[in-house]
Amino acid sequence: MFNLADTIAANWPTQLELPVWLTSYHQEVTPMSTWAEAAGAIAMYLAVVFGLREVMKNRAPLKLNFLFQIHNIILTFGSGLLLAVMLEEVVPIVWKHGWFYGICGYGAWTPKLEFFYIINYYFKYLELIDTVFLALKKKPLAFLHVFHHSATALLCFTQLNGRTSVSWVPITLNLTVHVFMYYYYWRTAGGHKIWWKKYLTTMQITQFIIDICIVYFATYAYFASTYYPNIPSPGTCAGEEQAAVFGCGLLTSYLFLFIDFYVRTYKGGVKGGKGKPVINKDVGAGVDQV
Repeated sequence: MFNLADTIAANWPTQLELPVWLTSYHQEVTPMSTWAEAAGAIAMYLAVVFGLREVMKNRAPLKLNFLFQIHNIILTFGSGLLLAVMLEEVVPIVWKHGWFYGICGYGAWTPKLEFFYIINYYFKYLELIDTVFLALKKKPLAFLHVFHHSATALLCFTQLNGRTSVSWVPITLNLTVHVFMYYYYWRTAGGHKIWWKKYLTTMQITQFIIDICIVYFATYAYFASTYYPNIPSPGTCAGEEQAAVFGCGLLTSYLFLFIDFYVRTYKGGVKGGKGKPVINKDVGAGVDQV
């Protein structure tokens, strides 16, 4: 049976062979695998984007349409490719062993998925360039956008360290949204009008609702079986509890922040001079910022 990941690996140039510490995750060996590196990168990101905002204060905004399109087409196809190879690894596991094993079994953290999680983690740093474009175009650096971009990199970092088997659920959902989102950025940067902009935010909210339901269930299964054996539980769940708690908290904050963004942007939370709702084109982490 055709396997996309195996086909890519078989045709990968030998001179570009990846080292073992990059294809599998080793704390303090794999690049960006320590708190100092991850936190340092986020601190640098914040310094750069807010520094650029100050530099651009008295300058004309830059267009950068061509570079912006290149950036977004890379992330569109990169997200789509990563989604495809992850699904062809995950679906057989769930099909063969069942849904609970697929999100909680220790064997659901496979070497292939670990490599894909590393690539996804590095994608989060590439996506920080989104904010650089905003600063150079003199768009507002809204809290939701900056928080979401920086915190998601830390989320991926903590889940790699914690080896949470449920990781593929939020990652595949996020990649699905990003295929559409970066496609939207790419097309609109070329002057095209996209009618389904509003539904991207709806997709993001739906994504977080599904994330929370499944991740909370997996976390409950772990804590119930580990600390409260007398309450009903389907069994334990693979992964470190600190990573699970961090993931639950962050995903919950995302849900509330995106709902707030949706209400203020599309439901008339911001009023115009005559009491009419104003579509706020410069708030949030979603499609209205670039």
